[in-house]
Amino acid sequence: MQVAIVLYPGMTALDAIGPYEVLNGVPDTDLRFVGAEVGPVTVDSGVLLLGVTHTYEETPAPDIVLVPGGSTGTAAAMADKRLTEWLRRVHETTTWTTSVCSGALILAAAGLLDGLPATTHWFVQPLLRTLGAKPQPDQRIVHAGKIATAAGVSAGIDLALWLVGQIHGQETAETIQLIIEYDPQPPFDAGHTSKASGAVRKRANAQLTKQSIAVREIAAYPKIAWNTALRRVRAKRRS
Repeated sequence: MQVAIVLYPGMTALDAIGPYEVLNGVPDTDLRFVGAEVGPVTVDSGVLLLGVTHTYEETPAPDIVLVPGGSTGTAAAMADKRLTEWLRRVHETTTWTTSVCSGALILAAAGLLDGLPATTHWFVQPLLRTLGAKPQPDQRIVHAGKIATAAGVSAGIDLALWLVGQIHGQETAETIQLIIEYDPQPPFDAGHTSKASGAVRKRANAQLTKQSIAVREIAAYPKIAWNTALRRVRAKRRS
């Protein structure tokens, strides 16, 4: 089984590394960090590097594709034609096409979520509808056909365990869960907007806005939305 985890500048490390730790426990798995060029990629913190091991061209038919999100790089990735065209191409033959966090927006920009239920980080849920998907903000994992999307950041671990269960069965998934000792017992209970206080939600919104919505990001979304709408109109005319 070949697993392609996409890397791009400004992505969130845990979105990729959480699933990697789970999927790395599956025997006979060819794990690849895939990107436009082999080499280091700076994540959204600006202080951590991850490495692309294989290019898109070197990975024409992965069994599983996983697209992470990112607080500063998602818009650029959505507009990256090399990435979106590769996603459309490999999706034709994948067993599972998946995303974590705002990676769902990249799948949507590639036209893979049109009319489908999906989830993403709570902060960008409204953009899913703009891009043609059906937001499911109360779900941690949403699957429709062979597409599976996960909510924000830490949900990627849950997604990967779920994938292992789907492919190799519950016992294998539970074995990996035990090996990585994934037994969440957080000291606080504010991990979803329905649980967080108003003050915490306000503070989180302010912090995420400051971190992720740079001028270039704001400018990019209308163009992406326009391209998405145009693609959908053209697809209807062809049908």
